[in-house]
Amino acid sequence: MACGHETEPGGRIVRGVALLLLAALGACGGASTRPDLERLYVRGGEPATQPPVVVIHGVLGAKLRERATGREVWPGGITRLAFSAYTELALDLDPDTPMDQPDALEPYAIFDAAGGRDFYGAILRTLEQAGRYRRAEPGQAARDGGRRYYVFLYDWRRDNVASAQALDAYIERIRADHGQPDLRVDIVAHSNGGLVARYYARYGTRDLLDGNDFEVTQDGARKIRRLILLGTPNFGSVAAVSGFIEGAQVGFRRIPPEVLATFPSAYQLFPHALNDWLIGGDGRALQRDIFDVELWRRFGWNVFDPAVAARVIAAHDDPREGQLHLDRLQRHFERHIERARRFTWSLTVAEPPGGLRPVVMGGDCELTPARLLVEESGGDSALRLWPDQVRHPQPGVDYGMLMLEPGDGTVTKASLLAREALDPARPRHPWSHFPLDYALFLCERHDRLTGNVSFQDNLLHALLSVDR
Repeated sequence: MACGHETEPGGRIVRGVALLLLAALGACGGASTRPDLERLYVRGGEPATQPPVVVIHGVLGAKLRERATGREVWPGGITRLAFSAYTELALDLDPDTPMDQPDALEPYAIFDAAGGRDFYGAILRTLEQAGRYRRAEPGQAARDGGRRYYVFLYDWRRDNVASAQALDAYIERIRADHGQPDLRVDIVAHSNGGLVARYYARYGTRDLLDGNDFEVTQDGARKIRRLILLGTPNFGSVAAVSGFIEGAQVGFRRIPPEVLATFPSAYQLFPHALNDWLIGGDGRALQRDIFDVELWRRFGWNVFDPAVAARVIAAHDDPREGQLHLDRLQRHFERHIERARRFTWSLTVAEPPGGLRPVVMGGDCELTPARLLVEESGGDSALRLWPDQVRHPQPGVDYGMLMLEPGDGTVTKASLLAREALDPARPRHPWSHFPLDYALFLCERHDRLTGNVSFQDNLLHALLSVDR
């Protein structure tokens, strides 16, 4: 018998009982809770004109290639993704200053999928198939109506302020294509892309990170209708700190700490200064400033790790050149960790009323690192990211409760909401200003958020609604 079909005379009672049982068991597609996006959002005739949508990816979210040859450096194929340490990703440093320099790589495409895993392909298909948006590129005239979306590609290694400046130029090109100098766009930003969009909304193209004056002008917000943040670490991520110390896991290898140290954006993912990001073996918070370079020197982390320093020097034929490069790396580190401190504060200082209020979506079902633990053993200090890494647990200390919080495996719920505490009944810190429209929570991991159908449903509702 097929589900829901009567095949014998007098079978109505049997069928009724069967249908009740099937409904209880969740069988036969009728019990599905998956929304039909096309039925919900597709209408007959031509779709009504909506503001153009700009999709902004996160760290690692754009493919990188050599300008001169077109050779893909990131990710560069499944074998490379699994086994490469990606030392070619390191930014070139100015020999005389702690500034990074233009290099041979450029972003050229969104990292949509790899090895059977979908990263950003799902959100693009949702916009096209259910939202009836058409992909467009700046430079294409768009005065014939219909819905369009754009993918803003940026070099995710570089300073987020530079990316915000590039975003402004991108939006201005879209305005020109539409023949509307006052056009406002909708932005959908994942992970670090949300930090780029938030800085841009507050400050436009101004670089304020070499000082401590953060006057919120909302220069960028005037060009944005709606801002949707997905899995954005609005209060940073301790996983970023762990990666900076131990290297970032990619496949079976790690991107080395000395490579990550050349990425200005990586520092800007560190936990906000209001966070208790570090605890000791007794479970008590350690008052340590993550943005204090002397802390990194004292613990011997990243480019101050003797093993990393030796590796940097050994990579040069001339040890003197190697030492000079190490010195540049350490000066680069000092500059950008201070810029990162200011970046995190720039996103939480108070702003005038009536500004842009983002919609926030993210995961809260995965236990996610919220605090690192420093364990002392035999005169050495070791950093622990997960409770099961603690070698000598102390009685009565619940390391799981202290070190992990609900999130998406990368970003905690508290960070998503730019809060220093998970408890929603606890008042927000007065130095953490984060006005938002509303928040939606999903049971999904960080790298799979765009494929979540509840996200897709709520995204389309937010973009297409005219009564908000």
